[in-house]
Amino acid sequence: MEPISLVKASQLTSPNPVTVVCTQRPDGGTNLATVSWWTYLSFNPNMIAFAMAKPSFSGERVRETKRVVVTIPGAELAQAVLGCGSTTGRNTDKAAQFHVELQKLEGETIQIPIHSRVAIVCRLQQYHEVGDHYLYVCQVERVYGNEKEQALFAWNGYSQIHTIK
Repeated sequence: MEPISLVKASQLTSPNPVTVVCTQRPDGGTNLATVSWWTYLSFNPNMIAFAMAKPSFSGERVRETKRVVVTIPGAELAQAVLGCGSTTGRNTDKAAQFHVELQKLEGETIQIPIHSRVAIVCRLQQYHEVGDHYLYVCQVERVYGNEKEQALFAWNGYSQIHTIK
């Protein structure tokens, strides 16, 4: 073993799960942000957490609205997921720019990409400063799934997005 950076460790631990965090824009539309740092926290009660950089527009929206839908994107969204992860939604409609078709979930104002394997509807419970990120701890309200979609993963330290197969 030799000393390495945490960035190098992220490359060595590939693949990493990828999510698209869906939040409500001030105009009522849906903002999409690619996030790889997320985890299940508890099954009783159902809770998850994800981390986003402090200046993130999506993080700002979660803190303001207390609502978020965390989705596992399907294979057809690979290019859009890369784009959504490198563009701010502060002044860009990412769904339109990256041609992501959205769908409604019953009882929810935040839309999700049609090609999603899983959608986890959440209410923000709390958030914590963790270095250059905020960690968002969320109570899960509902979960939806579509086994026909293949999940995407981040490879080579988040530089590539594709399925495991």
